[in-house]
Amino acid sequence: MTTTSRTGTARTTSGADKAGAASGADKAGAASGADGAGAPHREGRAANRSGLARGRGSGWTPWLYLLPALAVLGALLLYPIYQLGLISFLEYTQAQVSGGEPTSFKGFGNYTALFADPQFRQVLLATVLFAAACVVTTLAVGCALAVLLTRVRALPRLVLMLAALGAWATPAITGSTVWVFLFDPDFGPVNRLLGLGDFSWTYGRYSAFALVLLEVVWCSFPFVMVTVYAGIRAIPSEVLEAAALDGASQWRIWRSVMAPALRPILVVVTIQSVIWDFKIFTQIYVMTNGGGIAGQNLVLNVYAYQKAFASSEYSLGSAIGVVTLLILLAVTLVYLRLLRRRGEEL
Repeated sequence: MTTTSRTGTARTTSGADKAGAASGADKAGAASGADGAGAPHREGRAANRSGLARGRGSGWTPWLYLLPALAVLGALLLYPIYQLGLISFLEYTQAQVSGGEPTSFKGFGNYTALFADPQFRQVLLATVLFAAACVVTTLAVGCALAVLLTRVRALPRLVLMLAALGAWATPAITGSTVWVFLFDPDFGPVNRLLGLGDFSWTYGRYSAFALVLLEVVWCSFPFVMVTVYAGIRAIPSEVLEAAALDGASQWRIWRSVMAPALRPILVVVTIQSVIWDFKIFTQIYVMTNGGGIAGQNLVLNVYAYQKAFASSEYSLGSAIGVVTLLILLAVTLVYLRLLRRRGEEL
């Protein structure tokens, strides 16, 4: 009996040990499971922290790539603008340049004298109207020819593209000289073909502006044509074919299908055309011999040149340059703001 009791006790003890071992194993497994379940969370949090750190660090990466271009722009653009604005607030004429008189600060005196000058107001109005006419005509011709490129075969398209790019690549002074020769009253072929005799295109104010406008459009429309043509080719052909099958005319297709799809491109070419045509200089100076008879064909850039270099009033010329810059910035910002108010994406 004693032996049996001891054996039972031993078996009981052994069973308790096994139960304790099993319980310990379960606890260890649970702890291990908890550790295993918590590990992915900890790794995820660590990955998120490292991702955020990389995101904060990578925010400067684009600026590092842009830094060389910004440095060049700062040297070639910002510093000259600073000097232009500085001179516009000074008394700076030939006397100050030669050192005969000290440079003095005039504040807004140059701007007051400028806006009090009736010739400046007349030139400003002429510049705005002439630039508007050039922009509208250039956009109309460029967009019409871009649509035409999509309608003709490969060979006529190639010829038209080469001719347009040739006009675009021609320097402004060369193109202006050629156009003056074409419309020359004595030797030009245009007057002979039109039967105008010795009519002088540069004598009258409006005929001279019209002649310059034709040359400006001739050298500017290729940019609009090529850009808009590339945008039209990106429009799905199924959309255009569906509009044509619905009986829409070419004008209706342009107004309702192409123009909305091309609006971001049209914004770019419009702003570029406004900037280019508003600050025109070479064509007016060459074709009207410095601004026409008694300055009847002056625009702001030519007027600033005459004030600064012909009259040696460098401060007034700088003030005209600042006014031109501010007008261009205002026009561009207002145009972009109007588009944003209408909900257009740029």
